[in-house]
Amino acid sequence: MKTVTFVTAVVLAGLALPAFAQTSSTQRIDQRQQNQQQRIDQGVKSGQLTRKEAERLQKEQARIQKMESKAAADGKVTRKERAKIEQAQDRASKNIARERHDKQVRK
Repeated sequence: MKTVTFVTAVVLAGLALPAFAQTSSTQRIDQRQQNQQQRIDQGVKSGQLTRKEAERLQKEQARIQKMESKAAADGKVTRKERAKIEQAQDRASKNIARERHDKQVRK
């Protein structure tokens, strides 16, 4: 019985390890996504973003998330993939700042 429990625990740990590695390899990307989402939400609440602007920014965030998912599908995000995702996040961050500080406001 102890052997079966031990083998089961080892197998479960082995299955969980790739999932843990995947999330830790994109931790910085995930944190940036979360921060940018908060900035969009704050812009909507404060009225700095119109509905159309918010929708456009949300679509951009979804595209970045799709890029990340595709890059992590094989279990490892390469340096080149990470750089491409971070460039997209940089553009998205600039777009958020530009849209939040333009003269358009939600009525």
